[in-house]
Amino acid sequence: MSIESVTVTRIYVSERDNLSEKIVQFLYDESKVDGVTLLRGVEGFSEDSPTYPAFKADFSVDLPLIIEFYDKPERVEATIQSLTRRFPLRHIVSWTATSYKF
Repeated sequence: MSIESVTVTRIYVSERDNLSEKIVQFLYDESKVDGVTLLRGVEGFSEDSPTYPAFKADFSVDLPLIIEFYDKPERVEATIQSLTRRFPLRHIVSWTATSYKF
């Protein structure tokens, strides 16, 4: 087992932005980060968007999306800089975590 410190980052977008596929492809092809997951929210809100109630999720085409990725802190920092230059992103959060690889 190997243990290392990584940075986990979440990028918040909406389906309407049409950015998720491009961002995931960028993270895979160009940044080559260790791992990426795209999550589709069934409910959420932010400063500039309304609440997305779960009962309307089946009808909505503008649900919240979270693109989460992780890697070494220096690679994540460089990736965030590249992402913000390339895409009109409004909300990114990151934190330190421990990666356990077996």
